[in-house]
Amino acid sequence: MRYQISGKQIDVGEALQTHVKTELGEAVAKYAERPTDAHVIFSKNASEYACETIVHLSTGLTAQAKANAHEIYSAFDQCCAKMEKQLRRYKRRLKDHHRDRPQPVELSGASSYILASEREDVDSEPDSLQPIIVAEMETQIPSLSVGEAVMQMELAGAPVLVFRNEGSKGLNVVYRREDGNIGWIDP
Repeated sequence: MRYQISGKQIDVGEALQTHVKTELGEAVAKYAERPTDAHVIFSKNASEYACETIVHLSTGLTAQAKANAHEIYSAFDQCCAKMEKQLRRYKRRLKDHHRDRPQPVELSGASSYILASEREDVDSEPDSLQPIIVAEMETQIPSLSVGEAVMQMELAGAPVLVFRNEGSKGLNVVYRREDGNIGWIDP
């Protein structure tokens, strides 16, 4: 597994990097098959350290966890425990869904845009109806079954997931509804 360990405006020493590789490697290997890479980001907010961990699996799933603590090692240990708990909860589902998948999930490229929010001056008319693009990024759209897409959305903690349906080959969307249920859009 490839590791990318970084700190936002803090120095991440060799001892912490070794601790992260050892502990995260053990936790992920216990519950997930074939992890490909892990991104661990440390930051400091006032007196607390924050740790965010994102692990990509070869099955196309992405698991992420966040934790805060007054000590940097405690922040990582709590984050690692959350990651381990998350993977443990989904272990059976991961194995059942991917038992017959001999190849990793197929990904197709797409563009992702961040648009400027509405202006505060509501009384005036806008000059144009075109939104202002703040940033443009590349993103990947996975080819998944609906069940795998729901699981991916839950693992990532995302409110919505766009995916290519393996059955119909069309673009689909799953999202978390306000009532707590999952919605599925199949155009």
